[in-house]
Amino acid sequence: MLSDKTIILGVTGGIAAYKAAELCRLFVKAGANVRVVMTDSAKQFVTPLTFQTVSGNRVYDDLFTASQLYSVEHVGLAQNADLFVIAPATANCIGKAAAGIADDLLTTTVLAATCPVIFAPAMNTQMYENTITQQNIAKLIEAGYHFAEPEAGELACGDSGRGRMASPAAIFNQACALLGPKNKYQGLHMVVTAGPTQEPLDPVRYFTNHSSGKMGFAIARAAAEQGADVTLVSGPVNLTPPPGVELIRVTTAEEMYRAVMDAYPKADLVIKAAAVADYRPATVHGQKMKKGGEMAIPLVRNPDILAELGKKKENQILVGFAAETENLQENATGKLDRKNLDMIVANDLTMAGAGFKADTNIVRLYFRDGTEKELPLMTKDEVARQILHEATQLLTKQ
Repeated sequence: MLSDKTIILGVTGGIAAYKAAELCRLFVKAGANVRVVMTDSAKQFVTPLTFQTVSGNRVYDDLFTASQLYSVEHVGLAQNADLFVIAPATANCIGKAAAGIADDLLTTTVLAATCPVIFAPAMNTQMYENTITQQNIAKLIEAGYHFAEPEAGELACGDSGRGRMASPAAIFNQACALLGPKNKYQGLHMVVTAGPTQEPLDPVRYFTNHSSGKMGFAIARAAAEQGADVTLVSGPVNLTPPPGVELIRVTTAEEMYRAVMDAYPKADLVIKAAAVADYRPATVHGQKMKKGGEMAIPLVRNPDILAELGKKKENQILVGFAAETENLQENATGKLDRKNLDMIVANDLTMAGAGFKADTNIVRLYFRDGTEKELPLMTKDEVARQILHEATQLLTKQ
């Protein structure tokens, strides 16, 4: 798979450095030529000899050591690489890269790199969620860098939360996707919806749900990386837009309905991952409603975007989502039939690792011909690639 590729594996100083050895092994097993660059801090966790043994190449760990492979080592490494993966990537490393600081071999090589670069963050939850870290990540994404989203779970420090480095398998799969053909979905026009909607009650309050938009953004990102023309219609979310997509921001279900219907005629494939409110308040009050006794709020139905798409479908492939807490198969397949879908992605919100705000998902795919396919626990980026594969297969058959 990677037999003609040269990959730089950057390793920084964190307890997750031991996982980088497994990632190196995966790259080598797939045929890649791996050049490992270590920081001084990384060598406190794993020895250079480990990576030399696994990669079969000398390890680069000093900016001022006499060059051996290239006349200027960091420039030569960067210019001859097909991919640069930094795993683990500490807050310090991410901050330096975002600021353009190049004070060791790893950061100088990053700054000289013209190939795709993947950062795999690994740090304490508070460090990862710190506003400065998130701003640095957003700045790098805007500049075209890629990130392997960290997982949530128990951390080495004893805390629990987001910050655990993505699994070597997940990083490997993302690397393969970046190094694969960039025209896999060339010429494909796709509409993806993401996030929640907000239905206002008064100037202060609104009805909404727990959708984070992560699944829809992952699908849009994966499609754009493979050459698709993507229109992403998103409700209010706190996510950085994927590079190369047309982003249309909306707030209410009615706004999303109009945006999707406008984009639908040119679409080959629609993947509707948004969690749209079924109802909205019948009256939107101009002033803040004051507390009183018991209150009844009349509701009216919002337009059913997916059902309308199903009615208007001609040659498009239409994919929906079903988030359920019971009777998964019955509810999902019923929705598949009622709304004239070609495939539905169903997940049980009661399962650990699935649901709105998680970085992972567990889904089952149901198809119009009665077949189904179960996907195990995966990151949402991995799930996105699987959904795209299945959906485009349907388009090819059609």
